[in-house]
Amino acid sequence: MQDPRSKDNPRTTGIARGLTVDNAFTAESLYGTRREPTYSGALSFLRRRYSRDLTGVDVAVTGIPLDTATSNRPGARFGPRAVREASAQLAWNRPYGWDFDPLDRLAVVDYGDCHWDYGRPEEVPVAIEEHIGRIADAGASPLSIGGDHFLTFPILRAMAKRRGKLSLLHFDAHSDTWADTVGSGRVDHGTMFFHATREGLVEPSRSVQIGLRTHNPDTLGFHVLDAPWVHRNGVKAVIEQARSVLGDNEVYLTFDIDCLDPGFAPGTGTPVCGGLSTAMALEILRGLRGIAIVGMDIVEVAPAYDVSEITALAGATIAHEALGLYACRPGARKGGEAGDGERRTGG
Repeated sequence: MQDPRSKDNPRTTGIARGLTVDNAFTAESLYGTRREPTYSGALSFLRRRYSRDLTGVDVAVTGIPLDTATSNRPGARFGPRAVREASAQLAWNRPYGWDFDPLDRLAVVDYGDCHWDYGRPEEVPVAIEEHIGRIADAGASPLSIGGDHFLTFPILRAMAKRRGKLSLLHFDAHSDTWADTVGSGRVDHGTMFFHATREGLVEPSRSVQIGLRTHNPDTLGFHVLDAPWVHRNGVKAVIEQARSVLGDNEVYLTFDIDCLDPGFAPGTGTPVCGGLSTAMALEILRGLRGIAIVGMDIVEVAPAYDVSEITALAGATIAHEALGLYACRPGARKGGEAGDGERRTGG
């Protein structure tokens, strides 16, 4: 009987030859899924190459480690690191339920993190807006990992300057439309969409908020599918309503992890009982295939309050699913086009 430890054992050599190491730095192609031990190696989002070169890039994943706008528990500044680490568990295979691998169609890099002087919090909004602006000006779409939810506001400023008023697809336990003093310059993760509406960055009548379960009497005209409505009517109805509201408008997707019930995502700053399950959220995202998504974020993962990394894993999985939406947006490349042989094999 052959020694299983032997270098000539086909059961082990085949696996070893299929693996690569430290793809975050060594990957030669921006396309394709590659196998790497999930328990080791340099960590980037889905083992994508770290790069500030956005030539030919479709999606730039970037961390925004902000948590100074929180109203309850801080710690979301560690969210980008935690989500990247959890994504290593997903990087070996395509997202389940999709009939293709988004990484075969999309050139994706990990662009690293946005930086600012932590001692000058007043500079944070401009730093984030300029950071996202550089990504957009290079022709790439941002996939941002937070950080607290305030970061969506300067991202919307950057995107709206370049694409005009957007539809907002917003998953959350909170509306984040509480009234604030216009022009006050406050940095608050509960008032961003009040200001985004007042500044004309989003169109509430063509936007939808999913999973809300905290009281705010003024919807500002957003279509609200709150958590009780979702539970009563089901995922199919959510998908139908969201598609009807969004239409063919360009969409910015923002997913606050506290949209999920704390049983599925305890590691967050402001948990609220009665939310969606991870399975429901993933099914809704898959059902929105074909929407005109132009940018996305996953926010409010706070690993200090997490249990067995389930919140970070949920965040990484949601971002992985979102790549499928990017790959299916109108005008996106399809499999089988010229050059796809390289994409499928990863270079």
